[in-house]
Order: sequence, then structure tokens, then C-alpha cells
Amino acid sequence: MTIKMLCGKILKGLIAFFIALSACIALAGYLVYQKLSADLPDIKTLHNVQYQIPLRIYSKDNLLIAQFGEKKRTPINIDETPQQLINAFLAAEDERFFEHPGVDYKGLLRAAIQLALTGKKRQGGSTITMQVTRNFLLGREKTYIRKIKEIILALKIENEYPKKQILELYLNQIYMGHRAYGIAAAAQTYYGRPLNELTLAEYAMIASLPKAPSAYNPITNEARALQRRNYVLRRMLELNYITQQEFDNASNQLSTAKLQYPLPEISAPYLAEMVRQKLFDKYGEGAYTSGFKVYTTIDSSLQTIADQALRNTLHTYDERHGYHSAPHANIDTVNDFRDIPIIGDTKPAYITRVTSNTVAAKLQNNALIEVPWENIKWAQNAIKSILKPGDIIRVRQLINNTWALTQVPEVEGAFVSINPIDGAILALSGGFDFFHNKYNRATQAKRQPGSGFKPIIYTTALEEGYTLASFINDAPIIIDDSSQENDEWRPENYNRKFFGPTSIRTALIHSRNIISIRLLKAIGIEKAVSTALRFGFIQDQLPKSLSLALGSGYASPLQMARAYAAFANGGFLIKPYFIERIESNEGKVIYQARPRIACPSCNSSQELNKTYAPRIISPRINFLMNSLLRDVVQHGTATRAKVLNRQDLAGKTGTTNDQRDAWFNGYAPSIVATTWVGFDNYMSLGNLETGGVTALPMWIEFMQTALKNTPEVSFDAPEGIVKAFIDPQTGLLAPEGSRNGVWEFFQAEHVPDKSAPVFENLPGEYSQPNEKPIEALF
Repeated sequence: MTIKMLCGKILKGLIAFFIALSACIALAGYLVYQKLSADLPDIKTLHNVQYQIPLRIYSKDNLLIAQFGEKKRTPINIDETPQQLINAFLAAEDERFFEHPGVDYKGLLRAAIQLALTGKKRQGGSTITMQVTRNFLLGREKTYIRKIKEIILALKIENEYPKKQILELYLNQIYMGHRAYGIAAAAQTYYGRPLNELTLAEYAMIASLPKAPSAYNPITNEARALQRRNYVLRRMLELNYITQQEFDNASNQLSTAKLQYPLPEISAPYLAEMVRQKLFDKYGEGAYTSGFKVYTTIDSSLQTIADQALRNTLHTYDERHGYHSAPHANIDTVNDFRDIPIIGDTKPAYITRVTSNTVAAKLQNNALIEVPWENIKWAQNAIKSILKPGDIIRVRQLINNTWALTQVPEVEGAFVSINPIDGAILALSGGFDFFHNKYNRATQAKRQPGSGFKPIIYTTALEEGYTLASFINDAPIIIDDSSQENDEWRPENYNRKFFGPTSIRTALIHSRNIISIRLLKAIGIEKAVSTALRFGFIQDQLPKSLSLALGSGYASPLQMARAYAAFANGGFLIKPYFIERIESNEGKVIYQARPRIACPSCNSSQELNKTYAPRIISPRINFLMNSLLRDVVQHGTATRAKVLNRQDLAGKTGTTNDQRDAWFNGYAPSIVATTWVGFDNYMSLGNLETGGVTALPMWIEFMQTALKNTPEVSFDAPEGIVKAFIDPQTGLLAPEGSRNGVWEFFQAEHVPDKSAPVFENLPGEYSQPNEKPIEALF
């Protein structure tokens, strides 16, 4: 056999061997492919990707209140993405993205050669499609098997989805550092601006992040981040995405990145927490990742007013009772002045200079301020010990933009305002500062409502046939009470005086305790409790004793506002709510509030009750109670509210034993608001700190703005109400020709049928002797 023949046989054998080997490899590859394919996730799930997007809460007028969720993400459509940003990512991650079938074989070959030369696995060869596979379907473990699966899936994905959709998935999912996922979140996190407002250098910086979000982060390591950014710019230049001049300008720019926090556009943290809890109860942890957008009933302008009114009221109370803050440390003893928290509207400042007219100080942002002496003198009990250069004080800016010495109030308060027609919560504040104390006193507090509960008693009395002119004896009363030390309860009026026979109108206007107790005793506790239940209270809140007449049960400010809404809306029980609607991240409405509304002109058929709020008091009783509660403002314990110069305001002050709670529950026809002031530990507010003194100013400050440009509304009498000219000393019809009578409203069937005895007439403020003694008002 010749050498030539031998070589031929060997060659044929080698060819056969390689063919067989190739077949075996192909068969093995096919078997591996089949085996791995059987365990691969379904790529069709990418048609319905659910990004982990935080919960966002907005006011009724679309201002951001809060955001909850670890991952910051705002998905963006690929067609809305700036082209130069796309080019930056292609240059940095996958320049052949629009050419390869999902796998860049050149890149894989380079990675394989690197492995063969160094013996080390290094990241390389991954296309954008393969990264989509890894991020959505496989996870990030580094094994050869996972790499093979990644390749198989990438080829399948490219066969199933268009390139632009794959790129959109990548740009919205990729981690960018500092809890930001996706390019839109990165733009907000590092620059606080939308994508279309960024510069070329900023695009390149964002595109440089996926390589190593921690190592190349402009916040964590600015020098390395700039190196990576400039590499991306250089690649863009090489691929002709930018010109030499654009490259030079961008690469010479300093880093503009600064960690941005999603600051709320309106402050309503107590309400935000209520929303968060409600959604968590319904959706669990998914509430923080599903991209829900919750639109609340909060009016941003009213919320701002409410917060300001509450803080001003607490500061005013606090200053009446002197300076109580702990001694202020000298600046030399403070480790880090910037770590001292801002609490509410009070800011830390340290004194740099003290003169006879002002105190100069520096804030944490190094701003220099001056505090005039007139804004310090309220603390004269401690001025000498706190006004030394280097000492730390707290200051706040007043409405006239001057600065004042202040302190964090120890007293607390709550405010809530609702729409009386449908129950929408318009503003809510549960305390001085949510981040200092998260206890929501507007909804969670269980405080005695005091005299604010008396209108429930008076409503019951009117339903039982009493009139506004009925007389009750304001005289001492002794009640058996085993809870008292002597088994006796001797209630008193606030001023500890007794006034003898007193009309119901006068009694409520001046909040006479004895009259309320005698009235409750006469009508019966069970009937009063039944009325309270109609107003939305529950049995546990209502003690079965005569102390109920003085509001000895408990209620939250929100419950009190709900009760008073019935007087404002014509006699209907509405249900307060604070979520107007919930939208998915795609904008689909998944919940829409359908509140029952107060509708005085609607009938009370069973079908309508499914839509409209239930009537709990008749139109006539409602009218009489409004007449009473308006007089509280015009002539009684809430006359300070007359500063608002309106005739359509009504309400009732509330003060509890030892002045532990101060309330004002009040309304105009279009808005209800309840204010409360007290200590969390139930300490006394102090002598003379009544509802009219302590809580009413908060209500007035709020209403002053809330009712601006809102016309007054007259309250017309319904059918069955008449007015009669009566003798104010007896409640009977005034004698003919009397000059000392007053007009009073009655239900038609309860008009007095007798005239008062004739005495010598005295001039009276309300005398109208020439009018008919009884006049129908319908």
C-alpha cells in the first residue's frame, strides 16, 4: 500500500470520525437543548410584565402626598425615550443590538477566548436581550448551565418580540443604584428631572450605571463614575452617534448628579398613613409594588391651611404657659448641629450675637437670621438663661416673614374637615408633627367630647316635644353616684353659678351643664343613647349615666365632625371617606368611591336609600338645632368666630372636666371642621383653657381661608315651622302690646297656647310689638 493510499484512508477515517463526533455533539446538544428547554420559563409572560412600582398617593388636585415602596420606578414607553439616551445604552452595552438575533456570537467568542487564556469566568458577551432574559426570567447566578439557558431564551425572545419591545423591557427593568430601577427613575433619583430635560453628559452617566451600579455610581464614587461616563461618550463618538465637538463638551462637564428624594408636593402624612394602611390591609405587600396611584379627597390648599392653623394654635397655647424647653446646649458640646431634627415648623439655630434689639442666629443651612426682641419676650421667664452666643435655640418663621423664638409644644392637637354632603375628608392633621409622633389623634384618639355632645341631648329633647322656649331650672342637683367619694355627684356649671329657670336656647348658647343633666334625666338616658347611635356613635362610647349629658363618653375628632355634618347637611348621616379613586399603573380605574350623599330634596324610598345617605333627624328638628347652634356663634361661647363676619356659621364648644380637652365642632353649610387640643397624658390644659379659648382659634384661622369667596347661605325654615313672639321670662306668648318679647321658632304643634301674665313692660333688645304674635314660615 502506497503512502498516498494510506494517507487517503487516514483522511477518510478522520473525516468519518469528525462527522461522527459532530453528529454526537449535535445529538448531545439537541438532547441538552430538549432537556433544558423543558425546564425553561415561558417567554410569553413578557407580554404582561408587572414591574415593581411604588405606591403613590395624591391629593384631589393631583399633587403628590407620599410614595411607599423600596423600588423607585417609573416605566416609560420606548417611543418616549430620547434617542441619544438609547444610543448611549447601545454604545455602552450592545452596539449590534439591532443586528444580532439575540446572541452576539462575536462577543461570546471573545468571552470564550478570555476564559481559555486566563482560566477565569468574566462577564462578557451578554447582549441586551440576554440581560432581559436574566432580569425577567432566570436570575443572576453565574453558572454555565444558566448561560446556556440564557442563550436559548434570548433566541426565543428575539423570535417572539420586536427589538423595540425588548429594549423597552430592558430600559425599564435595569437596576441603576440607590433603589432606582429603570431610566426614568434614574433621571429623577440623580438629577430630579424628566429624561427629556437631561444633557448628553447626563445620558452617558445613566447609561454607564448598569455595568456596576455600586462601583460606577456618581454619588458613591464620582471619580470612577466620570471615567465610565467618558468611556460611554467615547464609544458614542466611535459609533458616530455624536460629533467630536459634542464629545469634547460633554466629557469636560463636571458631574451634576445629586441624590434626589421624592419630596411630597403637599404635606399630609397622617392621611397618607391612613391610605397606606388601608391598601396594605387589602393587597398586602403587593400594595407597595403594583404601581397603584391613589387619589384622595384631600384639598391641598385646605390641608396646608389646616396644618398651619393647628401649629399656630398649639404655639399660642404654649407661649401662654411660658418657656418650658430643656436647657440648650452650647454649640461646642453638640457633635453635629445638622443632626438636630426639624420638628414641625420649628428649626434649630445657634446664636451668634445678642444685642439690645435682636438676636442673630444661624440655621442648619448656614442662613443667617435675626429674631426681633418682640418675638422673644413671651419667654421672659427664661430669657436670661437661653440667650447667649453659641447656645442652640429653636425658631420659626411667622406669617409676616419675621423669625420668632419658639419651642416644640408639649400640648397636642387634631384637626379634621369634611364635606357634609358626601363625607369626603378635605383636610386632616393628627398632631403637631407626624415624623415626631405618628399617633393620629384625628382618628385614633378616644377623648371625652364634653359639651360638644350636648346637641345630641337637645336634639332628643326637641323630638320629645320640648321647644327652644321650654324652661328648665338651673339650680343645684344631687345625683346618687357610687363612683364618687361620698356616693353623691354634685355637678356644676363651668362658672360655678346657677341662674334659675332658663330656656333651652339660652342653656345651649351658654353651655349650662345643669340644664343638660336635668334635660337628660327628664327624657331618659335610653332615648338619648338611641339618638346618639343614629348620629354614628356606638354603644361602647356612651355611658349609661347622667354624666352622658356632659359628654363623658369618648369620641375621635373625625367622629365628632361626622355628627355635626348631620346638622350642616339637613339631617343626614354621611360616612367619611378619604380615597376618591385608585388607578393601576396603566391608568385603569380599579376603585371609584360611591359615597352616599345627603339629599334633602330626595324621598326616602328603599331604592333611594341605596344611593343616598339615611335621614336621621327631620327637617324641622334640623332647622331648630341650626338655629340654636348658630346662636352659639352669634351670642354664646363661640362669639370669637364673629370675626369671620358671617351669619351662616354654627357650632358648639366643648370643655371637659379639669380642662383636659378643648374642642370646637363647627360648620358652614358647605364645610364642617372639628378642632381639638389636649395633652396625650390627659393632663389639665389649665384654668380658663376652654374650647372657646383654646380650640376655637384653630377653627377660625382655617375657616377664614376656607370660606373665602364662598357666599353666605340662608337657612330657610321648612314646612311646619312657625315663629312666635314670646315672653323671654316664661316661654309663653308675649302679652298683647308687649315691648319686651322675643321671636322664637316652634314646630307648629308645639307653639305655646297661653300668654304670659301681664307685667310692666320693659324695653327689650328684641322687642317687635307691632308684628303678629304668631307667623307661619312656609
